[in-house]
Amino acid sequence: MPKSKRAKLVSLTKVSKKTREHKNALLNEVQENADKWQYCWLFAVGNMRNAHLKTVRKLWKDSARIFFGRGAVMAKALGTTPEEEHRMGLHKLAKQIKGQVGLMFTDSPPQEVLDWFADFQQPDFARSGNRATQTVILPEGPVMQQHSTPPEPFPHNEDPQLRKLGLRTTMKRGVPTLDTPHTVCEKGKKLTSEQAQLLKLIGIKMITFKVGLRARWEAASGDVIQIEGEQIEEEEEEEDDVEDVAEMSE
Repeated sequence: MPKSKRAKLVSLTKVSKKTREHKNALLNEVQENADKWQYCWLFAVGNMRNAHLKTVRKLWKDSARIFFGRGAVMAKALGTTPEEEHRMGLHKLAKQIKGQVGLMFTDSPPQEVLDWFADFQQPDFARSGNRATQTVILPEGPVMQQHSTPPEPFPHNEDPQLRKLGLRTTMKRGVPTLDTPHTVCEKGKKLTSEQAQLLKLIGIKMITFKVGLRARWEAASGDVIQIEGEQIEEEEEEEDDVEDVAEMSE
């Protein structure tokens, strides 16, 4: 029987694994940057969002090189022991590469880097599993969208979605309306996927993307200086939420 010429469905959820060549290329690239720049910063990301990390890259593209993702490859590139370290002192930084962290190579003065990242914070919408930072109660009456100023009521075609997310609305003059107040979430409790989606529809942002600097390696001396300051709580992410370091190191 001849083979069918009909188009076959291809799953877009499958992602090809990185080969040894990819990993070796990344390892070499990290080492090349370690030879080039005066400082290497180890940073952690709170409430990771790819869009905001790309913004950081864009703003620093002319004065730094940033790697984020494959911690094991980055650590191996730096060297985790005095015998294996690529340059003097780098093993002290490599040992701290755990969890959702990245490296930034730059020649910018340390205080300038510290001040910049202390100031850079981006509010965003919470996801399922995040803890609510405030109690949100929708009052009786039209369900309002907070995206606009002043807030506007939801259009009638959004009513099925609002009801699906737990709101007991009725249509009054073509507007989704609550007959009684509705508690969306309570401060300190983890959000369900329905609560997170409803908060996004309403327009309430509960998390803040920020970068926490943990340590700095200095090429001139080989010293690693620990950075004291606010601890960044790392948000657990699904694999698809964090782009591969080879793609993000551009």
